[in-house]
Amino acid sequence: MNIEEFREYCIAKKGVTESFPFDEKTLVFKVMGKMFALSGLEHQPSKANLKCDPERSIELREEYDGLITPGFHMSKVHWNTVELEMNIPHNLLCELIDHSYNLVVSKLTKKLKEELNLL
Repeated sequence: MNIEEFREYCIAKKGVTESFPFDEKTLVFKVMGKMFALSGLEHQPSKANLKCDPERSIELREEYDGLITPGFHMSKVHWNTVELEMNIPHNLLCELIDHSYNLVVSKLTKKLKEELNLL
């Protein structure tokens, strides 16, 4: 998955916005104002930080040693850095994006969840 495919997949999700809140090189995706994915556009190959269940993070890091690592500049418990253009199956990358999105949605307030459902 290249960076444009990553962007298209993220932005197609319900309630998602994209922005550059930190600098002009770090693209951030938020659902209802809460961050679920980000990518440094200057990295080659492309990488992304995705939120992940802590237990699953450990399993993924072991199985994809060097391709999925603790989140760069993020909580090492709740975020992974994923190599987008390496040997990680496309369907797994989509699953990890979905997982990150769903984790954030599950923590939204009742009001925000209702607003998301109306979109």
